Amino acid sequence: MLVYIHVPFCRTRCNYCAFYSNPLGRGVSASESPAVRDYVDSLFMEMALWGDRLAGKQVRSVFFGGGTPSLLPPRIIESILNRLHKAFVWADKAEVTLEANPESLRGGHIIRQYLDAGINRLSIGLQTLDDTLLRMLGRPHKAHDSLHAVFMAREAGCANISVDLMWGLPGQGVRQWLQTLKDVCRMGPDHISSYGLTLEAGSPLEQDCASGRLSLPPERDQNIMFSEGAALLESKGYLQYEISNFARMGFQCRHNLGYWEGADYLGLGPSATSTIEGRRWTNPAGQRLWDEGIRAGSLDDKAEVLTPKIRILELLMLRLRTARGLRLRDYRELTGRDFMRDHQRLVQALHENKLVRLRDGYLRLTRSGMLVSNSILRNLFERTDKLLDQLPEAAAAALQARQARLEAARNELPEDDEPKPIHWERVVSREG
Repeated sequence: MLVYIHVPFCRTRCNYCAFYSNPLGRGVSASESPAVRDYVDSLFMEMALWGDRLAGKQVRSVFFGGGTPSLLPPRIIESILNRLHKAFVWADKAEVTLEANPESLRGGHIIRQYLDAGINRLSIGLQTLDDTLLRMLGRPHKAHDSLHAVFMAREAGCANISVDLMWGLPGQGVRQWLQTLKDVCRMGPDHISSYGLTLEAGSPLEQDCASGRLSLPPERDQNIMFSEGAALLESKGYLQYEISNFARMGFQCRHNLGYWEGADYLGLGPSATSTIEGRRWTNPAGQRLWDEGIRAGSLDDKAEVLTPKIRILELLMLRLRTARGLRLRDYRELTGRDFMRDHQRLVQALHENKLVRLRDGYLRLTRSGMLVSNSILRNLFERTDKLLDQLPEAAAAALQARQARLEAARNELPEDDEPKPIHWERVVSREG
């Protein structure tokens, strides 16, 4: 089981953000904030609640997301992890990630305290190394803070450092983006997440673009940012194992791999989503409603039951985002149907356009296919949805059994059994 802990606090809300957050304001200490104190108290109650209900579940990874989790001092992070250890059984060498803003990692002693508290992976939100773009995004740090944070994290002994970057930003050029990647590679992180900007409805950045005050780079430039950026990262030893994620060998994010492989995950904190044993629910966003739900034990009262069809569609979506791709045997085991018989014309058309490759029983998107993945998945979903409207009971039962076998197998895998990334340059050359 994966555990996601949503820390809703930040200094100020970024201009592109759509996640639930509770800005503390500048100069307000999280240690002294009544809102933070109430949050931690409620979080402890939520852990105890699920520890009782999910007895026997093994925690394989923990991810502190936000918000800005690094606003919480190390002693609070340590207390949260201690409570989580009491509530659940933990796997050996569980991955424990803390998202952090660069400006909150200025001192090596702070980073060492996080590591001593139980954090073994830092995910640092650089976003860009251009101060003008950082101001446009509403980020509270400057480029030199990013350089310093990665350096200090390594000096403090963090052996697993990830950084987040964004491309397709208003005012960002192709050369500028590629130079950013080169500069980041020189910092030597172990993992790089490279996300194309998504304009979230109602965000200040979306409003500025809608009004014409800002404009996104042309689509052609964005395509080049993605494809040439991915090739550059691979040339520096960062292999693409998912559309937006690159890692040195052995440093793939195990938490995210769990999501893409369909593992159960428990979301703790306001607005966090959980999927456990075929049921999915999302906690209330507000602190008060979330706390009331914990006290009433009703957080999952309105859980959605994931039908066999939903699970199959999610399998397609999640697996095709990864470099490993969709194993066609899984489709057969889940549906009782042959994937190529169901989708031969679509796959043939995609292959002729060098958007997918079919090899060794796996269907994978090429790098060109990743650029139009939403369109490919939409076509695949529409076709699959029609085919599965009358899913036989036997196939539904097979799906349930398959999910149980996958979860049992995940619990038995050694910690270093990770999917091997695809060398995309070799794939592209083979595709012509």
